[in-house]
Amino acid sequence: MRAPPLLLLLAACAPPPSAAAVPTPPGWEPAADAPWCPYKVLPEGPEAGGGRLCFRSPARGFRCQAPGCAAHASAGRSLRASVLRNRTVLLQWRLAPAEARRVRAFALNCSWRGAYTRFPCERVLLGASCRDYLLPDVHDGVRYRLCLQPLPLRAEPAAAAPEPAGPAECVEFAAEPAGMREIVVAMTAVGGSICVMLVVICLLVAYITENLMHPAFGRPGLRRQP
Repeated sequence: MRAPPLLLLLAACAPPPSAAAVPTPPGWEPAADAPWCPYKVLPEGPEAGGGRLCFRSPARGFRCQAPGCAAHASAGRSLRASVLRNRTVLLQWRLAPAEARRVRAFALNCSWRGAYTRFPCERVLLGASCRDYLLPDVHDGVRYRLCLQPLPLRAEPAAAAPEPAGPAECVEFAAEPAGMREIVVAMTAVGGSICVMLVVICLLVAYITENLMHPAFGRPGLRRQP
């Protein structure tokens, strides 16, 4: 059965789908009925208790756009870190709907690499509705490693140290030294201006030397007849 000519004409004239029309992949953003993300910044040490309960609003509709942002993804592509120029990092993750129903919380561990070993920088316990977390004040030129681990549901009351739910997704990044880059750009601009000024000064010195410093030679002219 052949399609009517009108349908074929409409299909040929229809524009191709653009990148802006592609919907956001499911799971990157929290549900519409989750306006807040509860989390706890845990103190350093082996104990997992303590910490003050805080709330933050999710970063809905965020897009990492160069040159003000650099995106880094984990090996499983389910965790990504957007390193911004203001020395903050937005961490985002996604889960399949079936897996999200079995999660009660997320454990986030942060560490940075030194010359000989790794040092912990932050441990955060996030609620099951969270899909992003903002890490402030990262240092330039330091290699960070962020690992996120889903914690499964369990029937017994929550203990001090929850058991992990399989391997964690990890992402590594290093913040670009924005201050040094701005200094280099400024020095390049100043150096270019100085070079232009030196060229102008050299041309001016050559003109003065050629026309004022040397004695003027007589020009050939008409001699007076006796």
